Amino acid sequence: MTKVVSDDSARRGLLKIDEKEGVEWMQHHLQECYEPLLKLPWILDVDVTIKTIYGSQEGAETGYNPHKKGRPSHTYHSYMMANLKLVLDVEVQPGDKGNSKHSLPGLINLLNRLPKECWPEFVRGDCDWGSDRVMSELEQANCGYLFKVKKTANVKKSIYHAHCSGGWVRYNRYWEGKESELKLGGWEKSRRIIIVRRRLSGDSLLLEKENNKKQKEIAFISDPENIKLFEYSVLVTSLDNDVVSIIDHYRDRADCENNFDEIKNHWGWGGYTTKDIKRCRILSRMVALAYNWWTLFVRLSNPDSHKEAITSRPLLMSAIGKLTESGRKKK
Repeated sequence: MTKVVSDDSARRGLLKIDEKEGVEWMQHHLQECYEPLLKLPWILDVDVTIKTIYGSQEGAETGYNPHKKGRPSHTYHSYMMANLKLVLDVEVQPGDKGNSKHSLPGLINLLNRLPKECWPEFVRGDCDWGSDRVMSELEQANCGYLFKVKKTANVKKSIYHAHCSGGWVRYNRYWEGKESELKLGGWEKSRRIIIVRRRLSGDSLLLEKENNKKQKEIAFISDPENIKLFEYSVLVTSLDNDVVSIIDHYRDRADCENNFDEIKNHWGWGGYTTKDIKRCRILSRMVALAYNWWTLFVRLSNPDSHKEAITSRPLLMSAIGKLTESGRKKK
């Protein structure tokens, strides 16, 4: 390596690349990174992250932005291999297109590019993915899924009915789950759900109620057991695993947020911007490719766990081996 090109040279070079050809080129190289691994069972994590935009740029639209409310942004729709933390593909879309319905076409295209024997065991996502459109598409493609469900009125009714009944399976010291079925108004059919709950901590469990005058009053919740205050979550799935396995699978999804933090802050997803969105789409995949290369490289030295770039990069780039000889022994 004799030189590093400047930002302006990189921008001018990317400007000459046709967007469709450039995206296909990057998708091919990304697939070369992970395709040999797909013969083993694996899980596909889907999620969206926000990149705040400062200035006038294509696709800088106002949408959901938890970090800078009201500020225009881009949305990065990502598809990742869980546990190994490899990026399969990423799409950059305008800031007002952060919903799962905008991620679904990219997900289906990704699955169609892979041989059927290389498909994931199931697709995993948050409550934004628990919609009938997404689940119906995956069911038609014969692909499993595990999503969280928003607490709508009918979901709360299912929680209420399950609250006082038995059959709860203990997951660990705090959490327990129960299997049921649910058909919401917008769903074409009933689907299997897993209701998960844990008791809130504290000596006195408090429940806030609001009367007709919008004045809040505190009510102490005491025995019997069936009206104790719990925190609830509801999962919807097409899998036939037992309740404990389903809870365990979704619990592991929390690690997906760490991937976003690493790639945005240590690799460049959160910083590269151009006036046109085409170059951002190509560069986002280039960043993902470099991240995958480094992740695989670090795994060679430490196969048991993932090491983030902030610690592994300084360590491995400065770990120069030196041959020393002392007492007729070479080390």
